[in-house]
Amino acid sequence: MTRQKKDRDYEAGEESTLSTATVATFVEKEEVLSSKVSSCPEGGLRAWLTILGVFLIQFTTFGYTNAHGVYNDYYVREYLQKTSSSSQIAWIGSTQLFLVMSVGVVSGRAFDAGHFYALMIGGALLFEFCLFMISITQPEHFYQVFLAQGVGLGIAVGVMYIPAIGIISHYFQRNRALAIGLGTSGSAVGGAIHPIMLNSWFHGSVGFHNGVRASAGLTGGLMVIGILLMKPRYPKDKPPTKSMFTEFWGFLKDIPYVFMILGTMLTLAGIYYPIFFIQLSSIKNGITPHLAFYTIVVLNGASAVGRIIPNLLVYRYGPYNIVVPSVYITALLIFCSLAINNAPGTMVFTVLYGFFSGSYVSVMPAMIGSMAAHDSEIGARMGVCFTFTGIGGLIGTPVAGALLSKSFVWWRPVVFAGLCVTTGATCFATARFLKARHLQTQRL
Repeated sequence: MTRQKKDRDYEAGEESTLSTATVATFVEKEEVLSSKVSSCPEGGLRAWLTILGVFLIQFTTFGYTNAHGVYNDYYVREYLQKTSSSSQIAWIGSTQLFLVMSVGVVSGRAFDAGHFYALMIGGALLFEFCLFMISITQPEHFYQVFLAQGVGLGIAVGVMYIPAIGIISHYFQRNRALAIGLGTSGSAVGGAIHPIMLNSWFHGSVGFHNGVRASAGLTGGLMVIGILLMKPRYPKDKPPTKSMFTEFWGFLKDIPYVFMILGTMLTLAGIYYPIFFIQLSSIKNGITPHLAFYTIVVLNGASAVGRIIPNLLVYRYGPYNIVVPSVYITALLIFCSLAINNAPGTMVFTVLYGFFSGSYVSVMPAMIGSMAAHDSEIGARMGVCFTFTGIGGLIGTPVAGALLSKSFVWWRPVVFAGLCVTTGATCFATARFLKARHLQTQRL
């Protein structure tokens, strides 16, 4: 369809134009669909300062959760070794991940309703409070760590996650996928830098408790700067807000959207297994602790690259055409980890896994947004999707930890995680097929 034909259809009020715009909500919009809604600047000082703010928030929040492998290794081998199994300790990270995702059903609607600053400031305060609570926990007291890190920190990050991504839609339409990639790369960079500091502090002269306090001071300062840099641009005329129940069931009648949700849930059940366990598995495979400490750093560094480069291709090929192969390759890499037993193989795995898993994570918001009928429901769509996605994160890591057992039988969690991610990729391929058949386009 030519641009001239699009213009004529829109002026005539035809629904076909709106259908095309629906597909391109996140990545393909090239023009303003209504004079009543302010156009996206697609750049400028304020827009790029907002992206910098998103980067800093992602660095300090989701980037901190990406460094959970350091905590997991420390808890399993030292801090909670006597009273808790690997499976029990895995519930800390999985509960945290579940809440990061599931809280989005509330924070997404609140963001759409205009409460951006309340969410960001409240989440930041809770985040700092929970870090200081972790710093006063006692060894072998599992419940203290679980409540502060698993529950409290998960809610704090979940409150901020969707608003910090959704605000990008206020400034970018045509280049939105690239802007999301740049902003969310902060979580990968944080996942590379936080482990270096945490490992150095936990296993050095600073110690665990003072190390957590030091990280709280660093993240608190960066969050203040990030929030000050971001400024939302809500449209003057927003569509009327539907009730949560009506909106929820309306979304679930969209069959491709349902398959996409199932795919994200299954993928998350397996994709975080290497991220949480790679440092521990490296040490158990005989790699020196000093080198193993850098596996998470390398993985997240590669993930930062993976969150930017594929987004350059989203506008041209569509989010599904990037996500589907990336997730299949990620699943293949999980299975390949069974053959790794030396330092070179470990490093090659961490680079490849970081890149392709990072590609999925960064393009996922664009994939969800492509299902939205208009920008005002993007936050709600993400919230509903992340709620179900969090279930995968809740059960995936503990199941992997239970399969691993105290005997460290690595093939069992690898097979479980690999099958979960493979099935998730198949669900994405199914959602893409159904949507492409309905819209009669392969650019999805």
